Amino acid sequence: MSVLKLRGFEIHKGFLDLAAQRQMLNSVREIAKYAPVFSPMTPYGKPMTVKMTSAGTYGWYADERGYGYRKTHPKGVGWPSIPKDILDVWSKMTDLQRAPECCLVNFYGEGAKMGMHQDNDEANFDFPVVSISLGDEGLLRVGETTRGGKTESAWLQSGDVVMMGGQARLAYHGVDRIRFGSSTLLPKSGRINLTLRVVD
Repeated sequence: MSVLKLRGFEIHKGFLDLAAQRQMLNSVREIAKYAPVFSPMTPYGKPMTVKMTSAGTYGWYADERGYGYRKTHPKGVGWPSIPKDILDVWSKMTDLQRAPECCLVNFYGEGAKMGMHQDNDEANFDFPVVSISLGDEGLLRVGETTRGGKTESAWLQSGDVVMMGGQARLAYHGVDRIRFGSSTLLPKSGRINLTLRVVD
């Protein structure tokens, strides 16, 4: 396993082997059974191209009221617990006693992308964000802690894990595109991204 540094982001290539990826995919399916994926509407009235759900004490989503964390799924139920195999990745990556309170699950279908943004809805930026990639390759783009300026990009493959911490914790980043059909992990292709965060 190698570690690639991209503007302070640590990309741990091949952190999860194929068996672990398949197990985690099953865990994601269990999350989605309880809290089905949905297409968030931005405050600007445009739907996001990714579908999402969450696990943990909090879930993240967007609607006409803005962006942020809430304790219930749009259908009114609480979020399911974060599965152990996902929590294990957090523990191995961070070596922290503090557990994440949100696992955001983003699904990228063909043509989906994520614009440049900061993960800044949390109360304490001292805790890192850990990101897990499953399925099709996605082109991660990372910039500075202020909007604009030069950026750098790297392709993320299934099983890669990214840690965003330290000075890079508030760097702008996004996913420009995916290589639809580049992985056979998901039967109908697509990319799943899990991000683990301490919220409070």
